[in-house]
Amino acid sequence: MADSRRKPGRLETHLAAYDRVVEVGIGRRTDLAATLAETSVSVTATDITPRAIPGAVEFVTDDVVDPDLEVYEGADAIYARNLPPELHRPTLEVAERVGADFLFTTLGGDQPAIPVERRTVREGTLYVARSDGTPR
Repeated sequence: MADSRRKPGRLETHLAAYDRVVEVGIGRRTDLAATLAETSVSVTATDITPRAIPGAVEFVTDDVVDPDLEVYEGADAIYARNLPPELHRPTLEVAERVGADFLFTTLGGDQPAIPVERRTVREGTLYVARSDGTPR
C-alpha cells in the first residue's frame, strides 16, 4: 500500500522557483547558494564579513541593517538561513523596498518576529513573510 502522506520539499526547491535571489548572511554555509546557482538561479550572497564563495555565486559585503539597496534591486527573493529575530524586520524592510519576497529559517526555538506563512521543508520550517502577513 502506498504512503499517501506527501513528503515536504527541500528548501532549494522553493528557492529554485525564482530567477534571481540574494542570500543574507551566508556565513560559511555556501552549499545552498551553490546548488541554486547550478540550477541557473542568479545568486548573490551577502555577509558583513568577506567570505569565500563558490565561483557561480556573486558575493557582496553588506549589512542588511544598513543596506546598499543596489545589491538587492532586481532580486525576486531575499532569503536567509538561521536568521536571528533581530534581523527579521530589517530584512523584510529591504525586501519590501525592492519588491522581493522574503523567505527565511530560524535557529532552533526562535520564532519569527514578523507575520509569516509557515511552510514545512525537510530542513524544518520555511517562513515566507510580508509586513501585512500576506505572502507574495
